[in-house]
Formats: sequence, C-alpha cells, structure tokens
Amino acid sequence: MLRLFLVGMFLLAAFVLTKREYSREYHSNGKIKSEGWKNGESKEDFWKFYHSTGKIKEKGHFKHDLRVGYWYFYDRNGRPAMEGHYKGGKMGMWWLFYDNNGKINHKCQLQKGVKNGYCLKYKNEKLTSAEKYNHGKKVKEWYDFRSFKQENKLSDLK
Repeated sequence: MLRLFLVGMFLLAAFVLTKREYSREYHSNGKIKSEGWKNGESKEDFWKFYHSTGKIKEKGHFKHDLRVGYWYFYDRNGRPAMEGHYKGGKMGMWWLFYDNNGKINHKCQLQKGVKNGYCLKYKNEKLTSAEKYNHGKKVKEWYDFRSFKQENKLSDLK
C-alpha cells in the first residue's frame, strides 16, 4: 500500500513539475501566428507557424527549444519553399528547395546549415547538374551523369 502511494505521489509530482501546456500566439490582425506544446518556456514536440494571411509558414518538432527532425516551410501562397532535417537546431542531411511553382529546384546535403556534400540542380523537374561543396565552398560542378559517375560514388548521394 505504501509503495502504491509513493508511486502515485511520484507521478503527480512529475506531472506538476513539467508544466506542459498547449500555446497559441496571434498576429495583430487576429490570425494565428504559432501553436504548439511548451514545457515551461521551452518549445517542445510539434509546432506550426503561420503567415499573417493565416496560411501555414512552417511546421516541425522542437526538443528543448531547438528544431529537430523533419521540417516543412511554405511561401505566402501555401506552396512548398523548402524541407529537410534539423539536428540540434541546425540544418543537416538532405534538404529540398522549391521554385516559385512548387517544383523542386535543387536538393543539397547540409551540415550545420552549410552546404557540405552534393547539390543536385533541377529545371522543370529534370536534373541539369550536380555540384560538390566542402564546408560551403563549391569544389566542382558536373553537367552530365557520365562524368559525375566517373569521379564519384553513387552511394555518396544517400
């Protein structure tokens, strides 16, 4: 009986100490600006941010107030602008970037928010070139698949 009481008190204390609540902020025009979970002052879990028009601007997850996981970003008209991975608050891994028509313009490997690896460029959804970056500096660019394949391993594009 004492054990059950102690477990119950522990769970109650853990719940009270987390101060987890759903938060909403609004633009001056009354439309929603952001919404998501907070633990005290820290953003946690899933969040959405909105343009002043009410259309979605971005959405993704936070952990201890840092962006983590996969995020989506949209322009004022609701079309995709970019999407990709965050790790510890920094852009990383592969990111997709869209043109004004919502079609993929290029995709790049990023590390801590900087191009580091390959960028593949597209026009009308067709691959036009590939670039290689080393810590933000372009190393080389290829305009045909054959020359790219001769100098690189396709497994590097994972």
